[in-house]
Amino acid sequence: MTVSLDAADVSALGPVAAVAAVRDALAGGLDPDGDVPRAVVPLAHGQGLLMPSEHGGWYGVKVATVAPGNTARGLRRINATYLLHDSATLTPVALLDGVALTTLRTPAVSVAAGLERLRALAAGCGGEGRGLRLVVFGAGPQGEGHVATVRAHVPVADVAVVTRRGGPVPGWADRHLAADDGGVADLVRRAEAVVTATSARRPVVDGRLVRDDAVVLAVGSHEPDVRELDSVLMGRATVVVESRGIALREAGDVVLAIREGALAPDDLVTPADLSGARAAAPADRPLVVKTCGAGWQDLVVAVAAYRRKTGTAG
Repeated sequence: MTVSLDAADVSALGPVAAVAAVRDALAGGLDPDGDVPRAVVPLAHGQGLLMPSEHGGWYGVKVATVAPGNTARGLRRINATYLLHDSATLTPVALLDGVALTTLRTPAVSVAAGLERLRALAAGCGGEGRGLRLVVFGAGPQGEGHVATVRAHVPVADVAVVTRRGGPVPGWADRHLAADDGGVADLVRRAEAVVTATSARRPVVDGRLVRDDAVVLAVGSHEPDVRELDSVLMGRATVVVESRGIALREAGDVVLAIREGALAPDDLVTPADLSGARAAAPADRPLVVKTCGAGWQDLVVAVAAYRRKTGTAG
């Protein structure tokens, strides 16, 4: 019997359990570079994405579409469906809302990779009697999702949202500024955490402004010629990627920084590196977590959501 999980069922897993699913999979030996690369299909009005993965007795595939023109139509830019199978029999066991899954797993991966730095920053802020200051570029679902996931793990004192034109303050933020507002630079200078979750094709953050101890979670770009972060920041930072292969193939923030001589492929760090002998990322350099998305991430979070829905033990 195939179980259906709608958006509410998927979201009910929550950010803490989603982060735990990602961290547990990596701690258990999952190798992101051994995952099947996603297929990107050019379409007349956008892209189709096929993202398969197998791990831990499960196989799943996400079928997603990206339609840039949908925003002007008042429709979702990204649509997706996820199909989960039992690996032993290849029987479909669950059909999940792929948009909700993406919204949950993307910030889970970011926060899982940056959690130690976020906790260290929060501990320092605790001495000042406050939580973290966040600046979020982008007011869409991923901006909101990252704020919720950070909040679920560490105290947050202030959230400033920055978009191209500004506008009403979202319910999950404290203020909303236009990108050309003179106050943005000061907010970035003071922020312990910066999130970039935009559709911009050029850098949205001045890398000179980011604090030496800040964490930057970048998720907006997944094409080799598109970036949200400049080479100044990438050259200053410890750069954590979900997979070196994915980063060198898809992450414009990484690819362009390498092309401009600010970064070298050997500089890239993975979450596995941070959990091993090289666990101590320098505290006096920004920590950039740059992700593009991968099939294994959807799979481990989908399995966790399925188990929660059905009461199946892990």
